[in-house]
Amino acid sequence: MPTVSVGRDRLFKALGRTYTQEEFEVLCFEFGIELDDVTTEKAIIRKEKHLKDETCDEGDEEVIYKIEVAANRYDLLCLEGIARALRIFTGKETTPIFAVSNISAKSMHKMHVKPETAQIRPFVVCAVLRGVTFDEAIYNSFIDLQDKLHQNICRKRTLVAIGTHDLDTLEGPFSYEALPPTEITFVPLKQDKSFRADELMEFYKGDLKLKKFLHIIENSPVYPVIYDNRRTVLSLPPIINGAHSAITLETKNVFIECTATDLTKANIVLNTMVAMFSEYCQKKFEVEPVEVLYPDGKTMVYPDLSVTKMEVPIKEITGPIGISLNETQVVPLLNKMQLQSEKVFADGETKILISVPPTRSDILHARDVVEDVAIAYGYNNIPKTKPKCHTTGGRQPLNRFSDKIRAEVARAGYMEVLTWILGSKEENFKKLNRSDDEKKAVIIGNPRTAEFEVVRTSLLPGLLKTLKHNKDHPRPIKIFEVGDVVTLDETRDVGAANNRRLGVLYCSGSSGFEEILGLAERILKVVKKPHVEVETKLELSHEPEFFLDRQRSIMFSGRCIGKLGVIHPLVSWEGFDISDPCSFLEINIEALL
Repeated sequence: MPTVSVGRDRLFKALGRTYTQEEFEVLCFEFGIELDDVTTEKAIIRKEKHLKDETCDEGDEEVIYKIEVAANRYDLLCLEGIARALRIFTGKETTPIFAVSNISAKSMHKMHVKPETAQIRPFVVCAVLRGVTFDEAIYNSFIDLQDKLHQNICRKRTLVAIGTHDLDTLEGPFSYEALPPTEITFVPLKQDKSFRADELMEFYKGDLKLKKFLHIIENSPVYPVIYDNRRTVLSLPPIINGAHSAITLETKNVFIECTATDLTKANIVLNTMVAMFSEYCQKKFEVEPVEVLYPDGKTMVYPDLSVTKMEVPIKEITGPIGISLNETQVVPLLNKMQLQSEKVFADGETKILISVPPTRSDILHARDVVEDVAIAYGYNNIPKTKPKCHTTGGRQPLNRFSDKIRAEVARAGYMEVLTWILGSKEENFKKLNRSDDEKKAVIIGNPRTAEFEVVRTSLLPGLLKTLKHNKDHPRPIKIFEVGDVVTLDETRDVGAANNRRLGVLYCSGSSGFEEILGLAERILKVVKKPHVEVETKLELSHEPEFFLDRQRSIMFSGRCIGKLGVIHPLVSWEGFDISDPCSFLEINIEALL
């Protein structure tokens, strides 16, 4: 779950009182968040720079609270949101009412969306914060919230990218376009020279922070770009903003734009940004709207700060929790959680009418309301009861069967190993003498290391790597693994399927083919049901990792459930630097269950 770092003294000032660490931990627990760590700015810098001594001169000794919040509570990703929520929870203030400025359509800023944007990022939403007062702490919190949203709901900018600009340096109306990279030229943020967009992509391949976002657009024939009326570039989403409209501590009017592939998430992100920092506007909690004009003639005005109404019967709230409360008692509990509520009578029963503010995008169903009531009531205050139904827990049949297979192989003198389920493309294909048709392996998007590029489709690479790092051990080396492999499967709703397999590797001065074959026959014998005739046989196979005439497919009840053979030197010697001959057995355990 996300962790938010806030200065303790600034947080306590926003809360209107000081707490001891123990008192604040209790408050966090009661509200449903957790004080994860207490540190200092200097200690954080030392950790980031891997410094072991106290010689770091950067930062100060301000106490930093690291607070863990729920992943779907985007309104708690900054100090402003946490402080406001805790003030409301403790009864120090009521839920604010967010408003959109009542301005004429003529004076409203406009964003024109060009049709080419449909090829790359089709949506954009915008808003303006007027009369903002920044200091260094507020400015840092403003930037940090954008980073937190980018990592969380924005899915590392793939779904939504946020751009914030000094409106006084720009001239509307604005246009959101998609152009070939050679036609986009501007000075990016924190740079002093102009780059063409394609040159900029090459330049940022050496930037530790920005290089992980380049893949989002770098292979597209057009790049998204936002211009003002003077053709000044505001941003090249989702990569970088322009230097011309960069926000400073002197900025008074902030223009916020969010480009997206998911319009719902874009609205949530925009609402979160303006709701958190409109408290610093000249007119508190008031946001100036922006009109977005799409190429099909559709016109939308953002942000949408309207509240969502929800009616929930009282019994649907108190029943799942297991407490007896009336409407008069439930309403103040919901008010503590920023859900303004009142009692109504509809359809012959008493209900709670709940107004969900734009900051609470996590409230989607009556069960979400139940959770908030339980938090406000206090989980420790809910009486303990015995379950009304009897359930018996048990292990999954596949896991139970897997353990029996493990025991059988171990009795044959093999040692179990545990290897990574992720591996490199080279190990999964080239080093096994296999070709990659891109129809088998699940590819990891934007992997952090070349060692973890694909999900394994066989247990062989992991066993060979284990043998490679232990090749000095006395022969024979007999190891095995029982684990999952993952392959692409269009019939599954997620597009891939797990498959539990047994992999056995034998390495000695001789190939040990008869050892592997004997183990396979033993396993097939012990899994057969008594008095049930099941046909088992070996058929010629053509797997590229084995010698052609020293490999077989294992047939069980008319279907292929595995393979065994002597590993080709192209795999063992050239691929994994193993000089001794090896034999390998792999069986689909699920097919035997």
